[in-house]
Amino acid sequence: MKSIKLDAYGKINLSLDVLRRREDGYHDLRMIMQQIDLKDTLQIEEIEEDKIVIESDSLEIPTDERNIVYKVADSLKKKHGLNSGVKIRIEKHIPVSAGLAGGSTDAAATLKGLNELWGLGLSEAELMEIGKPIGADIPYCIYGGTALAEGIGEKLKRLNGFGGKHILLANPEIQVSTARIYQNLNLEGLNKRPDTERLMQAISEDDLEHVAQNMVNVLETVTIPMYPVIEDIKREMVISGALGALMSGSGPTVFGIFKTEKELDEAKAKLDKKVKLTIKTKTI
Repeated sequence: MKSIKLDAYGKINLSLDVLRRREDGYHDLRMIMQQIDLKDTLQIEEIEEDKIVIESDSLEIPTDERNIVYKVADSLKKKHGLNSGVKIRIEKHIPVSAGLAGGSTDAAATLKGLNELWGLGLSEAELMEIGKPIGADIPYCIYGGTALAEGIGEKLKRLNGFGGKHILLANPEIQVSTARIYQNLNLEGLNKRPDTERLMQAISEDDLEHVAQNMVNVLETVTIPMYPVIEDIKREMVISGALGALMSGSGPTVFGIFKTEKELDEAKAKLDKKVKLTIKTKTI
């Protein structure tokens, strides 16, 4: 039986703007997505029985049809009328419900892996189309790199690479409901939005300081009042030497951008005393 092993990389948002609420209940977004080298690992193998089996070393994720990995595998099977069975083992390193696209990137890796394993020959665009109704971040996770994401996150434009930047993640180990954050967002009350065009220019010029000091995520206006510890972590990041700090996605993870690895390591040592989980990573 054939098998394949894949890496599933997380993401941060260098900016996140919400433009409007759509009639279908989703929101139109405009955000800059950035892949990081923090990753889960997936082992996908064919099995004789015609079913989808999910296994994981994490007790925080379901291993039945509720899992987003199960959903994309099932969708792909049904779309192509396949009777093939598969076992997918997920080794988790990306925190769950953390604003880092941990589930979406696992689903994206599953689509890419099954496409190869089953010899379907689907294009990246076709895989993104399958993933889009299951998870809004799946298309970006298939796409990867540095990108402008619009629509619900599925309209993607490649930006100049912004790899190799020193990033410190700090997660207070609380789980945030993305749906709840969007439901409580007051679009009319927003008084600060990201200057996305200027940020894209700074990325193209590799202007680390401008990017770090001008990052805005409008979802902070909802998540931080619910979980004030996020603001505390942002402040600690900057005090500890970060050029700038921002909440990723709907939270609760905060990331800081550092000029050097030495400064990041010093900040991590300080934050380790105050935050339950810190992770050293880089943009890719």
